[in-house]
Amino acid sequence: MISNKLQEAINTQITAEMWSSNLYLSMAYFLQQKGLDGFAHWMKRQSQEELEHVYKLADYMIRRGGIVKIDKIDVVPQGWGTVLEVIEHVYKHECHVSSMIDKLVDIAREENDKATEEFLMWFVREQVEEEESALAVVEKLKMAGDNNSALLFMDSNLGQRK
Repeated sequence: MISNKLQEAINTQITAEMWSSNLYLSMAYFLQQKGLDGFAHWMKRQSQEELEHVYKLADYMIRRGGIVKIDKIDVVPQGWGTVLEVIEHVYKHECHVSSMIDKLVDIAREENDKATEEFLMWFVREQVEEEESALAVVEKLKMAGDNNSALLFMDSNLGQRK
């Protein structure tokens, strides 16, 4: 059985992951309205991955005898600046999520729940990939500067994400 403290923390993370999914969906439609369908596709995949994290966390809780609580999701921002500003926000948000996952691991250790700690290591590794992916797009956008051809090239490449 998973402890009440850990259940509460994981349920909080579930809500945060759902909010992240909505955040990325908001960004996707913002980018799509700007005609950047590749960036929009990339963001929609980000949104889908966040929901996959929700399912993974919720399924784990149930397997451990916990109770999943789906809470309300706060409104996400609707307006964004430049494409670079959008993706910089993604990177900062992924860093924030990484710190949330680290805190979950700390709680699992405090509760001496080795199974949950081991389960959460997947999320630790996933966050390394998420930060790396977002930072790579930020760095490429910075290199592109005001070059619209480079932006469109990136848009085309990001649109091929599976």
